[in-house]
This record gives sequence, C-alpha cells and structure tokens, in this order.
Amino acid sequence: MSEDTKDTKPAKSWLKSSPFAHGLMLGLFSLVTAGLLAMADQTTQAPIAQRSAEDLAASLDQVLPAEIYDNSPATDLRSVEDADEGVVQVHIAAMGNRVTGMAYELVGYGYSGAIRVLIGIAPDGTLLGVRVLSHTETPGLGDKIEVTKGDWIEGFTGRSLTDPTPDGWKVKRDGGIFDQFSGATITPRAVVATIARGLTFFERNRLALTAPIPRNGDE
Repeated sequence: MSEDTKDTKPAKSWLKSSPFAHGLMLGLFSLVTAGLLAMADQTTQAPIAQRSAEDLAASLDQVLPAEIYDNSPATDLRSVEDADEGVVQVHIAAMGNRVTGMAYELVGYGYSGAIRVLIGIAPDGTLLGVRVLSHTETPGLGDKIEVTKGDWIEGFTGRSLTDPTPDGWKVKRDGGIFDQFSGATITPRAVVATIARGLTFFERNRLALTAPIPRNGDE
C-alpha cells in the first residue's frame, strides 16, 4: 500500500463520519434553500398584492354604487377608533369633498368560525349593500350567506338601525324579521348581528365618518 493511499482513505472516512462535516453540509443546504425561498417570495409579492387590490375593488363595487362617487374608495381611507370595535379602517366614497357613502369590514363568528362582512352605508345611515367576504361555514347550509348562492344577503340593502327597530335585528327564530336557513340558524344569526353592529358603529361615529374630506386647496 502506497503512502498516497494511506493518506486519502482517512480523509474520505473523516468526511463521511465527522459531525462537523455533516453540519457544514446541512448549513450550506439550508442557506441555498433559504435563498431560493426568498427569491420566490420576492417574485410572488407583486402579483399577490395586485390580486388583493383587484378583489378589494370588486367587493367595494358591490356595496358602494359607482354613481355616488368620483374618488377612489379603495384608497381614500379613514381610521376610526371605536370603543367597541377598536380601530376600523373605513373606505370613503365622495363626490367632490362631500361624503356620499362609506364601507368597512367587521367580523362575526358563525358555526365554523370567522365571517368577514363588508358593509356599505349612506350618510343617512341606510345600508347601500352588504357582502360576505369570506367564511368557513358548512357548504349547502351556511354558505347561503354568499351572494353567489342566493339573494338572502341582498335583503339588507335599504335597511337601517330603525328599519327594523333594534329588536327586529335578529333572525325570526329569535324574534326578529330576518330569515334563517333550513338546518342552519347560527350562520345567519351571526351575519345579522354583525350588520347590526356595523350600523351602531356608524351611529356612534356619524360625525367623524360624514365629515367632508379635504381636497387640494382646502385648509
């Protein structure tokens, strides 16, 4: 056996068995993986942001009629701090500097979890439209809160805190005026309660929500 053979075999054996060598290889693998993930994240951020903006604009179009504003409700925001709801981001619709409507999201909790509800309201407190943005309710039962599954959610348009009276803001099973679904009461009950919260939020913050918005040249 030559001296060269004696020198190389131990070196190969060390690479295979040394904890340090294994750690070094694992570290290099982790570094490369992290780099690839970072590149993928950077690549997908812009499309995701664009899709989110498009989804928001489409949802606002359903609760704020286009003919009532000449601004961009998606980007014209007011942050309102409320004692009950916390900080609420409000999308403002305006004609000139006059507020003509607003929309904001509140969250209720149904049978299977959170239900995100977008509420559009006119300055007089009348509902311009309501849409469920997301939920995890039971398909075929609770999902009837979606506008694509039925017209139940459209029945709130034109209602207000006094139409019906506060006692009427419940499903019929609880003594209110709104229909529940066959086999599913918890889901519509949660949506009705969330919309009622949205109306009371507006009433508590009416002055702040309906104040004229500043335009260029305004003090």
